[in-house]
Amino acid sequence: MRDFLPAEKARRERVLAVIRDRYRAHGFDEIETPVVEDYDRLHSGLGGDNEKLSFSILRRGLDADGIRAAADDPAALADLGLRYDLTVPLARFYASHRAELPSVFRAVQIAPVWRAERPQKGRYRQFVQCDIDVLGDATPRAEAELIAATLDTLDALGLAGATVRINDRRALDGMLATFGFADAERAGVLITIDKLDKIGPDGVAGELRERGATPAAVDAFEAFLRRPQTREYNPYGERQIRKSLPEGIPDEVIAHLVGLGEAVAAARPASDASEIPLVFDPFLVRGMGYYTGTIFELAHPSVSYSLGGGGRYDGMIGRFLGSDVPAVGFSIGFERIVDLVEAGEDAAATAVVLVHDADVPVAELLALKASFLAEGARVRLERRTKNLKPTLERAVSDGYTEFATVASGAERSSLTLKPLA
Repeated sequence: MRDFLPAEKARRERVLAVIRDRYRAHGFDEIETPVVEDYDRLHSGLGGDNEKLSFSILRRGLDADGIRAAADDPAALADLGLRYDLTVPLARFYASHRAELPSVFRAVQIAPVWRAERPQKGRYRQFVQCDIDVLGDATPRAEAELIAATLDTLDALGLAGATVRINDRRALDGMLATFGFADAERAGVLITIDKLDKIGPDGVAGELRERGATPAAVDAFEAFLRRPQTREYNPYGERQIRKSLPEGIPDEVIAHLVGLGEAVAAARPASDASEIPLVFDPFLVRGMGYYTGTIFELAHPSVSYSLGGGGRYDGMIGRFLGSDVPAVGFSIGFERIVDLVEAGEDAAATAVVLVHDADVPVAELLALKASFLAEGARVRLERRTKNLKPTLERAVSDGYTEFATVASGAERSSLTLKPLA
């Protein structure tokens, strides 16, 4: 936990101002949650290893005898804890306020979190997270908006050239099933696969055998790792995805990943396919236990470590709400990027809502959105509903000033902007 002198504080605030501005331009709205959450919620099994690093708050009113009596029961000693991330608080927030929020809610949270880490360079006990999440949208549009907003933010911070590594936990699970790993051993197998970049195929195969994983499955996986491969011109596309995975991965998973790539490509036009800032990585794991689908990590050529990451966590909110809500989030590692950039300020002059028909392709929507963003506008996508009045009234309350209706095949030059009263 650190102090910041005025110059460093000012620099951090300038960087945060750019991040907030670009997220807001992409239609995300900032919320705030308490720094403490219920102990049981923080230790519900959704936070992975972070639950072991959480700071707990002693129950009020316990005397020395009460503390000794409860020494062997952490839940009896503490009923609250400091948040270790912003995702668990967001799930609780949405469950508490769903009736007051739009059906598709785009949230920004920028706030400190706490973990009982062993302090070292780049790893702190108190640090700032910058999260954007889309709740209520199960389509690739949600991931595409997150990725486009994140890459746009890095460009604004002077970190152009970033790429996003992408995988899907369903593809990973299908891969392990194809090789013959039993359900009970897959969590441990994923822990080892996550080390592939560090220990290589030999190290992964050796560790899996030491773990006692199914021998035939380890042999099949090792053979897959050593198969001949050819370099693809496009690092992200259906051909590359299928070549990177064994047979038997569900077509709907492949289609979701392909649709995501097409949408991001439309949002960030490139002169040729090799410039699309996505890379499919079939061995990207990410350790959080709540991920259920697409997962991604942010990379930049200036550093060897990731600058952020996220994924789809469709099952988490249902734990609090009682009914499932699709959800996906992306977090920028603020403490890592703040040392890499000197940021100026930028402001959007106009704020536009694009009201689109349900049949408009996601790629067309994000291409239109990108054209408005290039003009310096703040942009939100809204699907047309039978009664549009509440949507537009909400847009006015959120600071939007104009709107346009979008049908399939619409182009920027054909759209007529109308003022929002």
